[in-house]
Amino acid sequence: MGSSLKVVGLGPGDSALLTPQAQKAITDADVIVGYTLYVDLVPEELKEGKELVSTGMMGEMARCEKAIEIALSGKSTVVVCSGDPGIYAMSGLIYELAEEHLDTLEIEVVAGIPALSAASALLGAPLMHDFAVISLSDLLTEWDIIEKRLKAAAEADFVIVLYNPKSKRRDWQIGKALEIVGTVRDAGTPVGLVKSAYRKEQEVKVFSLNSFDIEQVDMLSTIIIGNSTTRMIGQNIVTPRGYLKKYRK
Repeated sequence: MGSSLKVVGLGPGDSALLTPQAQKAITDADVIVGYTLYVDLVPEELKEGKELVSTGMMGEMARCEKAIEIALSGKSTVVVCSGDPGIYAMSGLIYELAEEHLDTLEIEVVAGIPALSAASALLGAPLMHDFAVISLSDLLTEWDIIEKRLKAAAEADFVIVLYNPKSKRRDWQIGKALEIVGTVRDAGTPVGLVKSAYRKEQEVKVFSLNSFDIEQVDMLSTIIIGNSTTRMIGQNIVTPRGYLKKYRK
């Protein structure tokens, strides 16, 4: 294969959390393609001498098609994504759009630290047991399906991680999601809100389910709702894995 396209996860945004593999992929590339905000997150020294191709919000199709076109022309290309490229990001779309070129185009996905891991670390240890991750964006998935998944996760007592909870055009979904979870979960259940994890604008806040302040949520927020065993230890949200229950009797 002569053409190379890598889909690279930048992690939360702090260059200290950019993996060595991701750094090498960007360093070796001729062209960096991505959403403008994510291209801006790439350390300046890694962008030196590179061709930069950036698009605005909602430009995912055009962005990926352009990246494939550039890669097929012979230039080593990377598509940069925040978090991990395989979690609500671009790697799946790249594979779908490039399906007919897979005999000549080599695609590699370079993992990054996802938002859920960053948020979990900042909140304590809320994901020590089974959890479900649900995006509240209904741009590509009908709300009826999202609501069904929320109900199932809540009733099964999963810790629930919410991605894409709110945007300028979508402001009601988070309230509805909390209402759904609240029908089967205790009002005092810990809920963590992390905004812009590991960036200079970072905010980390903890609420109970019945006191959660929806007005503080934005498009860069990740929300983690505890399960029936989740509790506060100091200022940290912790979901016990079960070690003490099993071994300390």
